[in-house]
Amino acid sequence: MSEPITVMIVDDHELVRKGARGYLDAQPDIVVVAEAETGEDAVRFAREHVPDVVLMDLVMPGMDGVETTRRVKDVSPRTQIIILTSYHQDEHIFPALQAGAISYLLKDVKARELVKAIHQAAEGEATLHPRVAARVIKHFRIGDSSRSSPFTELTDRELEVLSLIARGYTNQKIAGELVISIGTVKGHVSNILSKLHLADRTQAAVYAWQEGVVRRE
Repeated sequence: MSEPITVMIVDDHELVRKGARGYLDAQPDIVVVAEAETGEDAVRFAREHVPDVVLMDLVMPGMDGVETTRRVKDVSPRTQIIILTSYHQDEHIFPALQAGAISYLLKDVKARELVKAIHQAAEGEATLHPRVAARVIKHFRIGDSSRSSPFTELTDRELEVLSLIARGYTNQKIAGELVISIGTVKGHVSNILSKLHLADRTQAAVYAWQEGVVRRE
């Protein structure tokens, strides 16, 4: 049996923390290792517990969720951060993703979908709330179209992998689709992020839509 996914919950509302913890603790393969009421506590607990996944609120007194995300990633780069908030405006979404969050969910997410997102984050897979994904894609579609394509350095296979990432495929699904091993998929993903100078799969998917990789197919 594989090790359970360790989770930290960061939210200044105790009711939110306790509610999320109660549900997650009932999952057989998830363990909540810490709760943090403030960003400062979150950074300290991240250093101490090195959780697999953090559920991060954005609006908190003192250090906000964006700065907390950045600092948690500094002290524990392996930790994946899921933004869990009520805010879906651009001024919240893009700074959070740029700070290192892998996923962005709204608090109207269903409990089972949150659990799925935690599992995906633990595997390095991104999840965006549909409303947030629409904002991200719109943002890049109206960007500077005069730039040269950043994908010219990618191999044909890497472009295939990138197009599947943009469609929301997991590494396992990509491996099945292209009939290659998961290890090979991970190697391609790593090369893609390195060549495009991107931090994670979420940014890769956004850029793929922006540059028309999926539409060209």
